[in-house]
Amino acid sequence: MIAILPVSLLAQDTQGAMLRSNGIGVILDKNPAPASIALFPNDLVETQKNAAARIEVSGSTADINVDTMVQFEGSELVLDHGSLSVNTSHGFRVRVGCLTITPVNDTVWTHYDVVDVDGKVSVSALKSDVYINARTKNLEQAKQSAQSNRATVHEGERKSREEKCGAAIPQPRSTAILNSPAAIAAGTAGIGVMICLGLICRDGDPMSPTKP
Repeated sequence: MIAILPVSLLAQDTQGAMLRSNGIGVILDKNPAPASIALFPNDLVETQKNAAARIEVSGSTADINVDTMVQFEGSELVLDHGSLSVNTSHGFRVRVGCLTITPVNDTVWTHYDVVDVDGKVSVSALKSDVYINARTKNLEQAKQSAQSNRATVHEGERKSREEKCGAAIPQPRSTAILNSPAAIAAGTAGIGVMICLGLICRDGDPMSPTKP
């Protein structure tokens, strides 16, 4: 029975998708992709020059443009580099680095483009609005509400963000200076001088309040 089931039905039963292409210059998990094949979570799709592909999943399609690498994750795509265009009525998302692009309303048709070039991500809302949600490793920012790390791209707009969001909390300048090799060396030398003056290097009796 399994042998006679269409590939598309198998993909739906396993919550996968379909990858469609012209079969030239499209790579699936490091192997040349046929014109149509089932796609499953964690599958990696790469398009070379002059090649494009389409991912079809229930209620959504994603057109993968040339020179693009993307990983399919069921309800979202993880874009490594390149560009793609999403049409969805099921809230299909795209994740790029620390950014996640998601439709504002996951029950209406939303069309948006995502471009990732040299670490800069551009999001265009072609139909309906989308969110750009950013996560950060900065502990202070993480304590703030999620709304503070969210931007809305309204229909007809385009916004850009850096792929890498947030950074380690910078060390205070004074602390950094004190921890520098030069400061440590100077401090060690100063302690040595104080010990010498107080205990070793003076002739006669050690210093005392009655005999300076």
